[in-house]
Amino acid sequence: MVLCPNCSAQLQDGTAVCPYCGAQIPSAFQQNPQPDYQQPNYQQPNYQQPNYQGGYQQPNYQGGYQQPGYQQPNYQGGYQQPGYQPTRGPMGGYRANIKKRDIAITIILSIVTCGIYGLIWFFYLVNDLNVAAQTPTDKTPGMVLLLSIVTCGIYGIIWVYQAGEKVDKIRQMNGEAPSNSGLIYLLLSIFGLGIVAYCMIQMELNKVAALE
Repeated sequence: MVLCPNCSAQLQDGTAVCPYCGAQIPSAFQQNPQPDYQQPNYQQPNYQQPNYQGGYQQPNYQGGYQQPGYQQPNYQGGYQQPGYQPTRGPMGGYRANIKKRDIAITIILSIVTCGIYGLIWFFYLVNDLNVAAQTPTDKTPGMVLLLSIVTCGIYGIIWVYQAGEKVDKIRQMNGEAPSNSGLIYLLLSIFGLGIVAYCMIQMELNKVAALE
């Protein structure tokens, strides 16, 4: 099949005159051989297999993971609560960051103020005991007083016994032998001598007080 160069009509091979428009068909258009189809070259590129002879290299984790700029804290000495770090006195022994209090003046002020200063002293006593025994998360003075009121004084007796255990802990930290202080303070409180137990607790705190 050939195409007429004038009207583009499809003609038989060897047609000299187009029967549709009468145009002369040049000899070059009389035969339209089909070009040979050339198969594209789809040769697969030469793929180079990666060299895995060395195998997978495990990252070096020796020494554990190190956060940039982060230094692992030293826990050899145990946990130290900020503000509760013990100190050492000039003669050695344990010292706590608490204030030494005069027991006689404390009792006199409690009597003169009809017990008002006694409540203030009790707050100092509970707080200083928590600091010296390194139990800052224990019950606060307000919580101890509230529980004592709610339980009609029963929790106050329980606290005195727990205070004795803390006193024994402080004595051991200071290199002294414990004296079963909890039982002594408990008996004093049961027989109505709780003020004596408070004075004995204050005496033990004065021994390790670092502040005058």
